Amino acid sequence: MGEPYPVPAAETRVQTRVSNSLFIATAARADTVEAARAFIERVRQEHARATHHVYAFVVGHGASVIEGCHDDGEPAGTAGRPVLAVLRGSGLGDAVVVVTRYFGGTKLGTGGLVRAYGDAARAVLDALPRTLKMELCQVELTCSYAHYAAVRRLIEQFKGQILDERFDAAVHLRVSLAADDAAPFSQAVAGWGTRVHPEF
Repeated sequence: MGEPYPVPAAETRVQTRVSNSLFIATAARADTVEAARAFIERVRQEHARATHHVYAFVVGHGASVIEGCHDDGEPAGTAGRPVLAVLRGSGLGDAVVVVTRYFGGTKLGTGGLVRAYGDAARAVLDALPRTLKMELCQVELTCSYAHYAAVRRLIEQFKGQILDERFDAAVHLRVSLAADDAAPFSQAVAGWGTRVHPEF
């Protein structure tokens, strides 16, 4: 079972200026590569007149991570990689950062670009609110009407969410729970003669 890990809780934007260039860093949650690419494209369209849209993303956490970054016309290695390095160091999973640059007329040089993009990424990640992402699973169960209220209380106790209910001779429930809670929850309801089963 996967451990909970920090993810962005809200889209966040921070502006910085370096030698007349404006850097606008925007960070958000992205649970898939497709979601990250859609966010990057949205920022690109929002700032269609900007000079560069440098980005980096991490999807997943720990050992199973998909990463991506792009310099978007800046000299190779001076923009996307520094943003990705800051994102890696943040400990976040499922996150995307786009640093939009409006060129101010002064060239920053290789070292200056690395610092400017890295600092912009750090600024937005420092301001970013975070939450924990839990690995979830679904449990389906059947209980008697006599035990229905007690089962609902137990679901609340485990901070689960009822996704579906069906009432016929018995009550059928589909519940979303933290993956680590599935086994203890199943054991708890089994004590009432409630059946947990893989399918409705």
